[in-house]
Amino acid sequence: MTTPDKKPDFSNVQTTVTSTEQVRPDFSNVQTTVTSTEEIVGGEGGGGSTGEQTYTIEKGDTLSHIAKRFYGKAKFWRHIHEANRDTIEDPDRIFPGQTIKLPAIDVDGDGDLDDPSAD
Repeated sequence: MTTPDKKPDFSNVQTTVTSTEQVRPDFSNVQTTVTSTEEIVGGEGGGGSTGEQTYTIEKGDTLSHIAKRFYGKAKFWRHIHEANRDTIEDPDRIFPGQTIKLPAIDVDGDGDLDDPSAD
């Protein structure tokens, strides 16, 4: 009579698994401060203008409408957004009461910055 085949015994087998994926650092507590040494320079003539003025957003305003009003063309909204990156995260989301800077830009293409308050 033949004895049935004995099944292998794996009861003492041990395993360890390690991963090559690195643990990602936690940056949730990181804080930063930005200080600029940039100086806003006004136009020529020594008129005392800084070349920039502020504007308080009103209900219904968009950056395009503000650009059209102060610079004559809506396409200059990007310049307003760029000058206000610290307060305007999304150019489509501005709020009444928000005060923004209207930078001096070259609207007439002559190479000189034009003051938005000058008509």
